[in-house]
This record gives sequence, C-alpha cells and structure tokens, in this order.
Amino acid sequence: MDFPFAYSGMEMKFMSDIKLHLDQWHQDLGGRMVSFAGYSMAVQYDGVMAEHLWTREHAGLFDVSHMGQLIFSSDKDDLGAILETLLPGNIKGLALDRLRYSLLLGQDGGILDDLIVTRRSDNYYMVVNGAVKHDDMAYILDNLPDSVTLNYLDDHALLALQGPKAGTVLKRLIPETDMLYFMQAGSYEWEGMALWISRSGYTGEDGFEISVHNDDVQKLADALIAHEEVKPIGLGARDSLRLEAGLPLYGHDLNPQILPFAASLGFAVPKRRRQEGGFIGSDAVLDQFNNGAEMVRVGIKVDGRQPVREGAIIVDDTGETIGNITSGGFAPSLQYPISMGYVPTDMAAEGTALILQQRGKNIAGIVTSMPFVPNAYRRPPKAVE
Repeated sequence: MDFPFAYSGMEMKFMSDIKLHLDQWHQDLGGRMVSFAGYSMAVQYDGVMAEHLWTREHAGLFDVSHMGQLIFSSDKDDLGAILETLLPGNIKGLALDRLRYSLLLGQDGGILDDLIVTRRSDNYYMVVNGAVKHDDMAYILDNLPDSVTLNYLDDHALLALQGPKAGTVLKRLIPETDMLYFMQAGSYEWEGMALWISRSGYTGEDGFEISVHNDDVQKLADALIAHEEVKPIGLGARDSLRLEAGLPLYGHDLNPQILPFAASLGFAVPKRRRQEGGFIGSDAVLDQFNNGAEMVRVGIKVDGRQPVREGAIIVDDTGETIGNITSGGFAPSLQYPISMGYVPTDMAAEGTALILQQRGKNIAGIVTSMPFVPNAYRRPPKAVE
C-alpha cells in the first residue's frame, strides 16, 4: 500500500487482531483495514490526502476505541495528591471537569506513555495509548496504594469528532456541548445513552472526544456521519493531522529512553512540581531541567517535495550522525514535507540549517517552530476590562 503519508507505527500486515466494536461499520463504509497496535483499524476510506483536508475544512469522525479508558477512585480525599506521586503534572490543581496532558514516567524519568487526565466529581478519568495500555495499567497498579481502585472501561468505545464544523454538528445533537471550551469536559445524555464528552483535539483543530458504551456506539456514529459536514476518517489522516499540529506520537517521537524536557514537553512538568518533585522519575527529570538535555525534539521544514520519514538520520558536514527523524511526511495543508526529530541542543534554534539523510541521499532541512499549522482550539473569550 502506498499512502501519501506513511503512518508511523503502522504494521502493514493482516493477522488475528482484536476487532473493535465498529469493525464491520468501517468495512461497510469502505474502510481499508490494517493491523495497528494489535487491533484491526481503518487506515483510510477516500484517501489520506482527501480525508486530511476534509477534516481541516469540515469535520472528521475518528474511531479511537483502541485507546485505554481508565477510572481512578478512592475513599480518600487526597486522590489528586496520590496521583501526583505517579504523574509529574499539577493534578491537585485540576478544576472540576477539566483535562490535563500528562506523562507516565519510568524510575529513570523516561516516558512510558503520554496521556490525558480529567478530574470528575467523584473520580479521575484517564485516557492512555492503546499500544501500551495493558503495560500502563500493570505499572500504575504496582505504584499506587491499595486505597486507589483502577477500573478499565473495556465496555466503552471512544469517538473523536474533529474539525471546524465539529462544534456545529455536535450542538445539533446535544445543545449543551456548546458550553464546552478547550480542555473542558462533562456528562451528557442523547437518545437515552450516557456520554462523557471532552473538548480538545489531537488534530490541532477544534474537536471532541466522546466516550460511549459499546452497545450505543454505532447508533451515535451513524447519527454523526448523517450530517453532511462529517465523514469517517482513518489512521493515515489522523497521523498527518497530528504531525502538522506538532504533536508527538508515542513509540516514535516518545519512548522510555526520552525524558520530558528532551521531548520539548516541559510544560507537562509545571513549576510547583519542579520545585517539589516527589513523582516517579523526578530526580532524573529535574536533573535534566537544571542541566539541560543533550538532544531535543524539534520541527523541521524539508526542502523540496520528498518526505523525510522516521528512520532517516541527521548528519553534520562530515557525514557523521548527530540526530534522527522520528516522524515525517508530506503535509497536505502546507503542500511541502515536514518532519520532527531530535537534534543537539545547540542546533535546536529556529532557522538552523540541517542535513537530513535518507537512503544515502542528503536533503536540506531547517528547524522551524511548531505547530506547523496554527491550532484552532475553541478557547474561552478573554475577559473585557
């Protein structure tokens, strides 16, 4: 299969993968199914380029039910503080029904996963990456006290509705969702089904993630694509959209050998946590914060039309390897190729010229700011003084 944007981590093989609840639904809509993270998933319907641009201009519906949905509860009042022993983020400071991006770290500070955690009225809700969710759960249970209960919502699906028309469409079904802004969430009901809906977006566009029981997911998916603004979108466009948004993909741009500040994710370790420490891996993470990282993740604009993909290297004038590309492809919104990769810190400044080497061929690149495409999240209006 030759896709305009090769999806990093895509296992192009067919095997006895787990089938998600909408598997036949995807096939009926013409989805081309591939193996990804142990699941059978749709990589494209009408073509990656067309689906990417449709999402940027209208609204795309993504089935991301392979992700792990976890609920943390406890009879103790300090559950946020308990979770802060596990995560480096400001979990105690989360307001009700607010989301926060955070990281699961190893003892040496390396990134085991990136995730979203939400404070709810009587628990915390967390979404982790599908490929490592079972490892995550085992690791989390090993590092939390017995007073905390972890429930895995394997009976729930997860849909993502993304794009500038997403809010308009969802408001028709559930008017109350129009009150949500970026990184906010809430409980809703539609046609008798209970929904947990958050407003964020891995595409860089405005959008929603909708947690729904497996028994109800097809009815909801059908209702969403019945709107002319919405089309089903596959993994290929999901990858190209997230790369244009400058967002890392776990297992490729992030892994257990990479610490948060090297990954340019310092915002996930806020000032209070840097001062207090006390989370798993904090000694190594704070050492990197204080002394700097040798290599850092940067965005790269690639010269010409040839995409430079994961696995390519970055070399100096003598041809010696000094860095590597972790994601890359042709950016449909920009009409030129882009990449992300790791370079020495002294070469991370915007405008720095790089030599990228792919299959023995040198290609020019230049460090550029991220996101490559400005994000379009729906944020609350600024107060007028």
